[in-house]
Order: sequence, then structure tokens, then C-alpha cells
Amino acid sequence: MLSTTITIVSVMICIALVMNLIRLLTGPDLSDRILALDTLYINSIGLILLFGLSKGSALYFEAALLIAMLGFVSTAALCKYLLRGDIIE
Repeated sequence: MLSTTITIVSVMICIALVMNLIRLLTGPDLSDRILALDTLYINSIGLILLFGLSKGSALYFEAALLIAMLGFVSTAALCKYLLRGDIIE
């Protein structure tokens, strides 16, 4: 039962990833593209966590945590660059 649920949710997340990619490529504004990129890495974290659940390995959870930290820092740096034009003051 759990394997079919993981498969169904994985397909749904893959559909969401494709929709995020379309929004990233066709976003009318730069802020929309940043939000699409942010959502893209959040969905990829969910997909990695589901893969870790299906394989029963804790290594994938650590990889998802690393992607979450890098994604947060990159989103914050990109937003600061857009607001001020400089990342380091």
C-alpha cells in the first residue's frame, strides 16, 4: 500500500515540477521566475524525500536537507541582489 502511495505522489510531484519549469521559462516578471525556482527546489526536495522513503536510506534525507539550506541561501541572496543591486555591503 505504501509503495503505490509513494508512486502516485511521485507522479504528482513530477507534474508539479514540469509546471514549475514552464513557469520558470515563461514567467512575465523576474520575481515570478524567482518564485518558480523556489518552488522548483522545494518540490525536488519532496521528490528526494519520497525516494528516500521508498529505498529506506537516511542518506537521501541528508541530501534533501543540504538542498534546502542551499536553496534558502540562494533565494535570499537573489532577492537581496534584486532589491539593492549588490549582495555584499
